[in-house]
Amino acid sequence: MNKLIKNVLDKIEKRGFEAYIIGGYVRDLLMGKESYDVDICTNATPRELITIFPNASSKNLGGVSFKIKEYNFEITTYREEIKYENRKPIEYNYINNLVSDLNRRDFTINAICMNKRGDIIDILKGIDDLSNLKIRMIGDIETKLTEDPLRIMRAIRFATTLNFNIEPELYEALKIHYRYILNLSNTRLKEELDKILISPYVKKGLNILKDIGILELLAISYEDIIPIKNLEGMYAQINIKYSLPFTKVEKENINIIKKIINTKEITSFTIYEYGLYISKVCAAILNIDQAKINKMYKALPIKDKKDINITPEDIVKSLNISYSKTISLILNELEKMIISGKIRNKKTDILKYLHNNKARWIS
Repeated sequence: MNKLIKNVLDKIEKRGFEAYIIGGYVRDLLMGKESYDVDICTNATPRELITIFPNASSKNLGGVSFKIKEYNFEITTYREEIKYENRKPIEYNYINNLVSDLNRRDFTINAICMNKRGDIIDILKGIDDLSNLKIRMIGDIETKLTEDPLRIMRAIRFATTLNFNIEPELYEALKIHYRYILNLSNTRLKEELDKILISPYVKKGLNILKDIGILELLAISYEDIIPIKNLEGMYAQINIKYSLPFTKVEKENINIIKKIINTKEITSFTIYEYGLYISKVCAAILNIDQAKINKMYKALPIKDKKDINITPEDIVKSLNISYSKTISLILNELEKMIISGKIRNKKTDILKYLHNNKARWIS
């Protein structure tokens, strides 16, 4: 165990409280994966935690959070949740019982604990489910899904990202209660979809979403999908009518990527017009060598219209015309001719081209 994490647990225990790492960090450790998000559960109350970690930020539902170097810590007090409203517990009690706290959680693989010595506490047999590659709900499935519909998406997300299977009873319950996800905010829904789409096992996740009925519910369709490590590229490969909170830039990039991959090619004009980032995303989808895209980018004679080796004043003087929108049209044509390699980006060559084609712009 990293010394930083052990020191955090030590600080809590030195005040007379219990403290265990729980959740994704322990799960990932047992699977041989590296993680920097550390959840800790304890019987120390939020007020007591603030005295132990005075620089921490307070969290809703009792707890604190802080960052030490690369590690993100979230420490929460044992609690039992009594009543939910809009997927949030509006009535809960702080308790002094680890087992009760574990039983309020979602899946067994996320309820494995570890103490500061590295000893594993596995009360709900999460390790068995890890070994069997199984997503299993803790407690009454229907209750857990209806009180917090996010668990529906989380079940599918973990099955996708971990390449696990959802145990049959839970899977059937997802088919019954899947419409409850419409009670989620579109932000939380997108967060889960993001993690499914960015997974190497995205096709498995989409098949589960389709079988359960969620693809139809969200009006998501696609013909084929190539897993890549870029969210905009993944969203560009699906059609979705359900409103998700994309930024203006994300929407623009997704639409451009869609447009390019539909042409099934990347030209010098593509790279020039849309830039290296968009071009490399499209190349990943179209299975075009990234080195080729880099080479094409470096070979561009200009990277921007401002790089054209002539000024509007030069055009006016050369053609003996007044300033007008014609200047813009001429620069647009020069841009295309230079990118295509039909003329060099040399002032003498450009002036010669203007002279030979003068009649096209002057009536």
